[in-house]
Amino acid sequence: MEITVNGTKHIVDDSRQDDELLNWLREDLNLTGTKNGCHVGICGACVVLIDGKPMRACRRLLKHADGKEVTTIEGLKGKDGALHPLQQAFVDCGAVQCGYCIPGMIMSGHALLLQNHHPSRDEIRKAISNNLCRCTGYVQIVDAIESAGNAYDENA
Repeated sequence: MEITVNGTKHIVDDSRQDDELLNWLREDLNLTGTKNGCHVGICGACVVLIDGKPMRACRRLLKHADGKEVTTIEGLKGKDGALHPLQQAFVDCGAVQCGYCIPGMIMSGHALLLQNHHPSRDEIRKAISNNLCRCTGYVQIVDAIESAGNAYDENA
């Protein structure tokens, strides 16, 4: 199997096809930004993009990522290590509290902004509706995603 993660191709032995994507990302690739919140696909802390679509890594097997492009939260940082504009918007809007859900929230927001640079607040709420946060009350998260749209215009 071949899986591209954050632009780097990885050859994975076929014997591992039924291993969880989440565990492989965290344990084999040391990409620990993707969190294991519930391990049953409810909380959204493990959201990554697979071919640009938000997916729960705890509910995906490696065979489902074969031949695909996986983007994790680590894949958003700039070449110089700078925060991605959406990550910076989360900081600027106070949308980061405990931080556990934030990688999944950012990845869900990123998937939305790739498709629609200026979504309505209702569209944002729908895009993050499968991500749970117990700290922020969601207003700051919606604010952050909304405010990042202009950066997507500039990078389009």
